[in-house]
Amino acid sequence: MPTTVIKTLPTTTLQADLELELVNEQSDTQRLITVGDLNRPGLAMAGFFTYHPAERVQVMGKTEMTFFESLTEAEQVERAELFCAYEQTPCLIVARSLEVPQPLLDAAKRHNLPILRSTLSTTKLTGRVQAYLDRKLAKETTMHGVLIDVYGIGILITGSSGIGKSETALELVKRGHRLVADDAVEIRRIAEKTLEGTSPEVLRHLVEIRGLGVLNVMTLFGAGAIRKRKDIELVIKLEMWDDGVAYDRLGLDETTISILDVEVPMVVLPVRPGRNLAVIMEVAAMNQRLKLMGHNAARELSERMTQAMQQGSM
Repeated sequence: MPTTVIKTLPTTTLQADLELELVNEQSDTQRLITVGDLNRPGLAMAGFFTYHPAERVQVMGKTEMTFFESLTEAEQVERAELFCAYEQTPCLIVARSLEVPQPLLDAAKRHNLPILRSTLSTTKLTGRVQAYLDRKLAKETTMHGVLIDVYGIGILITGSSGIGKSETALELVKRGHRLVADDAVEIRRIAEKTLEGTSPEVLRHLVEIRGLGVLNVMTLFGAGAIRKRKDIELVIKLEMWDDGVAYDRLGLDETTISILDVEVPMVVLPVRPGRNLAVIMEVAAMNQRLKLMGHNAARELSERMTQAMQQGSM
């Protein structure tokens, strides 16, 4: 089974990538960001720290800052001390280039809490930081297989070594579709039900064909034959044809595979001489698009047969 990688991110990387200003230079910018969620600490500024999500990146906008400045000096000192004392808090980001009140700055210095500042509005800042963390901290795994974009549907082709995954992908590329990854596919969960696949850098644009060796798809077929990443919407598992197995002939048995806790539709495709796998995968991609639009040929056939039997029994 593939191993899921749980990632972390140092605050200094966030600061550099998003070009944020570090307000307190001597703070601990090596603090790790472990979760992708953000928190706007309005309740904390009001003195309510029960259930305070200290492990999240904290973002203060004009609303939180105005409220904090409306407190008495003693209240500001107390709230700032409580807020900055959490060692698991990776950083505080201030929007709109707002000035950091002195009590908050002093508490952050005492506890080495990094305070970053952005020129963006609070809404734009939170959206940008959230999208950045979603990608950087996404759960990740690597699977053996081929990922290819067929008619806009990201198909992950799996199966035992030597069964014909790369050859099928090459045929699909010749037919105008685009290769994402061959042999190893890096998969990230970038949203609740969305998986994104990419190729490891060392294998990018390459495909291995037994008897020919390693081929560069971009060099052979041009830049239009490859793409850097693609959402995975269908898994096709290739397996050798077994006469003793009763394969699904109608498509009523909808199977899924769990990847990073996301259920992805899966089709088991038996392989034997004479079957044109590339054409079958093109049809599978088109059929998946129809299913996403609410059209299911197998169900429609089943409903027609049911209606015919009901009418015949009357």
